[in-house]
Amino acid sequence: MSLLKQLFLAICLLLALAFAGSFLAGVESSREQLLSQLRSHAQDAATALGLSMTPHVDDPAMIELMVSSIFDSGYFASIRVVRIPDGGVIAERRATTTSDQVPKWFAHLVNLQPQGGDALIMRGWQQAARVEVLSHPQFALAKLWDSALGSLAWLLLCGVVSALVGAWLLRTQLRPLDTMVQQAEAISRREFLAMPKVPRTPELRRVVLAMNQMVDKLRNLFAEEAARSERLREEAYQDNLTGLANRRQFDIRLANQLVPNDQNAAGYLVLLRINDLGGLNQRLGGQRTDALIRDVGEILGGLLQRRDNADWLASRSRGGEFSLLAPGLAGEDAEQLAHELADQLGHLHTTGSSDRNPVAFLGIAAYRPGEDIQKVMGRADQALTQAAQSPDHPWVRLDDYDAAPGQSLHDWRSWLDDALNKGKLRLYFQPVSLCANPTEALHHKVLARLLDPQGEAVAAGRFLPWIERLGWAARFDLAMLEHCLTHLQAHPAPVALSLSTASLRESEHREHLLALLKGHPQQAPLLTLELDERHLPPASELGALCQAIRETGYSLGLQHFGGRFSLIGNLAHLGLAYLKIDGTYVRAIDQESDKRLFIEALFRATNSIDLPLIAEMVETQGELDVLKELGIQGAMGRLIGAPAPWHE
Repeated sequence: MSLLKQLFLAICLLLALAFAGSFLAGVESSREQLLSQLRSHAQDAATALGLSMTPHVDDPAMIELMVSSIFDSGYFASIRVVRIPDGGVIAERRATTTSDQVPKWFAHLVNLQPQGGDALIMRGWQQAARVEVLSHPQFALAKLWDSALGSLAWLLLCGVVSALVGAWLLRTQLRPLDTMVQQAEAISRREFLAMPKVPRTPELRRVVLAMNQMVDKLRNLFAEEAARSERLREEAYQDNLTGLANRRQFDIRLANQLVPNDQNAAGYLVLLRINDLGGLNQRLGGQRTDALIRDVGEILGGLLQRRDNADWLASRSRGGEFSLLAPGLAGEDAEQLAHELADQLGHLHTTGSSDRNPVAFLGIAAYRPGEDIQKVMGRADQALTQAAQSPDHPWVRLDDYDAAPGQSLHDWRSWLDDALNKGKLRLYFQPVSLCANPTEALHHKVLARLLDPQGEAVAAGRFLPWIERLGWAARFDLAMLEHCLTHLQAHPAPVALSLSTASLRESEHREHLLALLKGHPQQAPLLTLELDERHLPPASELGALCQAIRETGYSLGLQHFGGRFSLIGNLAHLGLAYLKIDGTYVRAIDQESDKRLFIEALFRATNSIDLPLIAEMVETQGELDVLKELGIQGAMGRLIGAPAPWHE
């Protein structure tokens, strides 16, 4: 029962007690007064009749007439004249009616009895008769009843006014409690809200100040853990001079890209080497050489920003050697990329190089998942060596295989359009289980397969780059969501589905997505929509988007997390269901201590806001054991289970 209802009932009970006490006290006081008045009234009437009847003591008719005239006034219960010698009745009148104005229960409760009086009728000096008068209490009861009704009406009016005023005062005074409830609920949603207005009531003021202090401490603790984890990530995986990824991060990402799974796509590896870095260092000095290295890093970083492809990775290996990992890049696009880089690098001649040789050489090599990392690196080194041997052509591209035999952009467009229009989409499901008990599934990750013209299922890693290139990512998301909702109607079990950035940023696609979600509220508890940390919209748009999706009843998660760890400070208010740690930071965690330190810091930061962590791409039992030891809630990967069609 709410405090407002309790106060209302307390006021009602208090008024009832006050009315009962006031009524009893008033009735008792009025009762004694009325009884005295009734006795006085009866005695006065008896005395008056006795004096009036004295001259007519021997005239019974006159006595009868006088008794009737007094009795008809209605204030008496009975009037009787009795002879004293023999007790005979000379005249008598009695009332047999009662008043309808007063309820019987009230008359019984008050118990106001008739009161009597008597007087003697003299014949000379002898007592001839006696007049006995009983006053009727009905008029006193009516007066007492009217008084009780008046008191009740006044107390009810006071009660209603008191209840309304009390409710208003209570609601006003307890408004900080509602704000504190919102604070507590916000903390459970990983949000930290402080109450700017402190109430004047001393008791509530202390509570509000304590809540604000707690919220500030939680926010600071979370920010400190996030900053500590970000520093660890930068020290372990970022180059200090250029701000790009370092060689360690590149090796891990390349190894992950070469793992044959549904998400990895074929692409190109670009190696860049500054020409004659040692000579430049001698001619220009260390500072200007470092500036040249930073300029090259800015070119690569700017390229990633313009391409808006977070799957790509630019890194500095050592000295003047750089690398660019471009998954999903097609052959003709690789040549265009090489021309773009060569043209931008050509403008760096003004840094002090006196000869006409290129500032840097580019070696471009194709790769595909499943290849050996040494083979890919050897191919890229070979391309870089050939480029260095021909200064007139500063880049060389080597393809060891035909990535898409006989399939042009037109072929891909026709096939994908036909597959999406005709619903040639198949759902595969990969289990996500508890680290502590791999046989217990948290949910299943929904993956896509498209049927090619031969009817074979094609993994997402092959066709997703072409879908993005054609601008059909939002269309593909809606098709996946429709298939997923249909699946949940037949097989109600928790699943997770990824969304592309196109479905989030473009208002038209976003409205279609939200309308589809609102149209299926029954599936909301079973479906979690996942956003890619590498493709998140700006913070201002992200908050509104998450709020809109949460209002539909569906949950949100974040996958591939770790590359931009500084974002964690902005994630507290999004109300996420979980974070999925990118497989880059999970691979070989049982053998590399720096990854373990990073995951520990990440766990401390997210555990302070009760945000579960799930590890991606868990491939070995050693990795799973370390994750379980660190307190990570869930894991997914080929160790847990490979993608497969749904089975009961």
